[in-house]
Amino acid sequence: MMTSHPLRAVLFDLDGTLVDSAPDLVAAVQALCAELGAPPPDAAAVRQVVSAGGRAMLRKGLPGADDAMIDQWLPRFLDLYSVDMARHTRLYDGMAEVLALFEARGIAWGIVTNKPGWLTRPLLDQLDLQRRCAAVVTGDCLPVKKPDPAPVLHACRLAGLDPAATAFVGDDLRDVLAGRAAGLRTVAAAWGYLDGGDPHAWGADHVVGTPHGLPAALGLA
Repeated sequence: MMTSHPLRAVLFDLDGTLVDSAPDLVAAVQALCAELGAPPPDAAAVRQVVSAGGRAMLRKGLPGADDAMIDQWLPRFLDLYSVDMARHTRLYDGMAEVLALFEARGIAWGIVTNKPGWLTRPLLDQLDLQRRCAAVVTGDCLPVKKPDPAPVLHACRLAGLDPAATAFVGDDLRDVLAGRAAGLRTVAAAWGYLDGGDPHAWGADHVVGTPHGLPAALGLA
């Protein structure tokens, strides 16, 4: 939804948009497979579905497992991930400069993720990002998650943001659907994991190839 309102804030999805967390998540899948005596997972296949969540990653890493097995092993996977979640996870190249530009221009930024809070907040603390966020809405803050627009609107309320003056950036179709339904400008982050999808088919206001392109897409260059 394009709007004539001047941009005042930007909300980001976390994994695959703001930070590249795949190396640590793939390592946790690899560790679980080793514990179970399963073959090493296809790291590229696991990486592609990081934005779809833990169950999706385990289905790729353990392709012979049924849903009951996935549910059984999910807590152990999350435990393995939680103890070493920031070893390799970093902001995407160029994102530090983009966030600094936003802050210099007085543009607030925050995070709306389906990742649970008990994993999100420690990760943000370890990356020294929590203190800079105008709002952080995690997957367990509300009864619904993206693609429902409620988490996006909740972030806007928490930070006192006007949705019409806010953009939402994400690397999954559910991010675009949630942002659009909430009345925000939407940006598909083509640098992310994409879950095998084509970001040009998602109906976003912009498709951006690298974080460096965000300011121009949002009219800030």
